[in-house]
Amino acid sequence: MRELKRVLKYAATYRLLIFLSITFAVVSAILALYAPIIAGNVVDCIMGEGNVDFAMIKVLLIRMGIVVLISALCQWFMYGVNNRITYGVVRDVRNDAFEKIQILPFEYLDGHQQGEIVSKIIADVDQFADGLLMGFTQLFTGIVTILGTLVFMFYLQWQIAAMVVLLTPVSLFVAKFIATKSYVLFRDQSKARAEQTALIDEMVGNLKVVKAFGHEDENQRDFDEINERLASTSLRATFFSSLTNPSTRMVNNTVYAFVALFGAFECISGIMSVGELTIFLSYATQYTKPFNEISGVVTELQNALACARRVFELIDEQPQIPDADPAAQLNEVKGNIEIKDVDFSYDKDRELIKDLTLSVNEGQRVAIVGPTGSGKTTIINLLMRFYDVDRGSISIEGNDIRKLKRADIRKNYGMVLQETWLRAGTIRDNITLGRNDFTDEQIVEAAKKSHAHSFIKRLPEGYDTVIGDDGGLLSQGQKQLLCITRLMLQVPPMLILDEATSSIDTRTEMRIQRAFKKMMDGRTSFIVAHRLSTIKEADRILVMKDGHIIEQGDHESLLLKNGFYSKLYKSQFEQ
Repeated sequence: MRELKRVLKYAATYRLLIFLSITFAVVSAILALYAPIIAGNVVDCIMGEGNVDFAMIKVLLIRMGIVVLISALCQWFMYGVNNRITYGVVRDVRNDAFEKIQILPFEYLDGHQQGEIVSKIIADVDQFADGLLMGFTQLFTGIVTILGTLVFMFYLQWQIAAMVVLLTPVSLFVAKFIATKSYVLFRDQSKARAEQTALIDEMVGNLKVVKAFGHEDENQRDFDEINERLASTSLRATFFSSLTNPSTRMVNNTVYAFVALFGAFECISGIMSVGELTIFLSYATQYTKPFNEISGVVTELQNALACARRVFELIDEQPQIPDADPAAQLNEVKGNIEIKDVDFSYDKDRELIKDLTLSVNEGQRVAIVGPTGSGKTTIINLLMRFYDVDRGSISIEGNDIRKLKRADIRKNYGMVLQETWLRAGTIRDNITLGRNDFTDEQIVEAAKKSHAHSFIKRLPEGYDTVIGDDGGLLSQGQKQLLCITRLMLQVPPMLILDEATSSIDTRTEMRIQRAFKKMMDGRTSFIVAHRLSTIKEADRILVMKDGHIIEQGDHESLLLKNGFYSKLYKSQFEQ
């Protein structure tokens, strides 16, 4: 019921269309109920030998044709309106889900597989749309038909009508029992489908790694296990849901047989005419038919609501902590950063960073080194406010970053990460990120500084060459050069270089390091590196281990200490 109320809340936006749909449904149902009366009158016009009223039959048949035509048109308009309502609701649900992704904290995105999130917004919403469309299409006409036939049947013969009313609800109890069971199975089906989508997304996106490590057989086994589970749950869900229609039809056919039997006795007794019995039998069929349709709708709605629940779970996720309102203004950023008594952990049961204190002055070049998992990239995440600290504070120019807008913080940092990000488009668009306020000369100059100009010139269309998602056929080093070119094009007050040259050859790296050195002059810079040769000229080197800064100083002083940094350095450069 909770999911159904949410769906109706979305549908309430389209009140006018719902009113039109109900109107068309009512008109269509009333005309459908009027048609049996005409048919019954036609039967009465041909009762008795040589007693056929052809003139009246002609009038009645023309009237029936008009009624059927208008009823068909009303149904056609109703289907069109219901499609508009359904896909309007689906559009709104997808918009809300996608908007929520934009403001979800990184904890959620890091803790859920990408394929699962994609499955919720694409596959689950499609399933939800199918059930919703059937519900809108058949529910309105079904309810109106049931109410209308009841009125007419009680008017014609209340005893038989009472028998129909007492027997028919049996089909609803059968449908409810089956629907309750099928809801659980459809929910499991959606979950298995999401796992399958996540596995396929991960495997296709990392196919080179899979082949490099010969992991094809293991992936095939994982896929077969999920695929088998999906087939099993889908088969069981479909089996249980498909029981609804034949079960309710059996009940309704039994009702029809009782009506025909008792109606025949009434005709023999002279209480009813044959035409009235014909009308009654038509109404009995029309009365029970919506129960079949509604039971089918209930089954589809179980599937739809099971999928809707998964989407609503995404929409209901807690968003990231909103920006302060009003937010402090960040003006004339020079690069003074203060990290004070900071605690942070991704998993609150496992301690990572504890009591981290660091003061960085304007223009300083700070290198961060240490073994994997020591917290180097975590510091970058905290500086950029991708995550909020658990305790303590981080300040820029004396302003706590939690009192600043995230956009203001991030526009003052320039980042080049080990992982590249390129989108489908031209080389030029990937360098400028779609901005049009850079001249060709500025773009070429930035590419020359990053030493990307030479390979760009060799591409078929130069800077107008179109590449695919994630750089297409470009090498990893060329992708990284393009990301560095972005930074060279517009240099902000503070820089973050996280293994920025990890995929570049040594000769090109030396040239880029010279360009970086010139670019970092007068700018606060954070450099995360495993290759210690790239950070020898840093003003301060922070040596991290288990979330703590265990050593700090410049390159020469740290070597003289003969501590952890010295061991790291000697492990790379001494035999």
